Amino acid sequence: MIRSAAFRSFVLLLVLACAPLLRAQSQAGVKVENLPNFDLRRFHFGFLLSYNTSDFYTRLNTRAPFTDSLLVLDHLKQPGFNLGIVASLNMTDHLSLRFLPTLSFQERILQYQFRTAEGEIDYFQKPIESTYLEFPLLMKLRSDRITNFAVYLLGGGKFSIDMASQKDVNQALDDETIVKLSKYDYSAEVGGGFDFFLQYFKFGIELKTGIGIPNLLVRDGTRFDLPLQSLRSKTWVLTFTFEG
Repeated sequence: MIRSAAFRSFVLLLVLACAPLLRAQSQAGVKVENLPNFDLRRFHFGFLLSYNTSDFYTRLNTRAPFTDSLLVLDHLKQPGFNLGIVASLNMTDHLSLRFLPTLSFQERILQYQFRTAEGEIDYFQKPIESTYLEFPLLMKLRSDRITNFAVYLLGGGKFSIDMASQKDVNQALDDETIVKLSKYDYSAEVGGGFDFFLQYFKFGIELKTGIGIPNLLVRDGTRFDLPLQSLRSKTWVLTFTFEG
């Protein structure tokens, strides 16, 4: 609910920011169209920079042997960033297919509180860092251009490979124990954004969310993964694209 409100606020702010510019152009009678032949080219290439926040959809295992001593299990989203390449194929005037190979740096934190046999509370934070090589394939549905401005929607899927290694972690010590994730993930993505046709390139701002499909949890028999039934990825990504 909070993130939905944030998305609506983000869209509203962008619309309000662009409205004075469009109104000023209309009042002044200036309608200079930048990159008039941009949509006539079938292929477009560029790069992207993104800010992401990553989190989990968690499901607890109520039959786990350590469940009785587990008081709290929180999952905390953390910031990260993406670097990637944009390859776009114009299928029609309004529909394009986009392939966006990306390197994504993500971090999430699982926060545990256990009650000990002596009645004390043990606190543990387990950061889960991932360096994903991502391969999103998205359909982009764009509106007509309003001089140098357009709105679009995105939808599609993404396959990800986690390049971070966890093989040298000592799982015998609570302070060093990690929660292991599967190396491979795939998710559905949906979002929207705005295109701005500038003098020399097209600049885009988009916000999308990714919803992981498979259970990423790798069971290792520790008291940190036994209380979990499943972990699925969840991301929000604010992206800036630059296309020539």
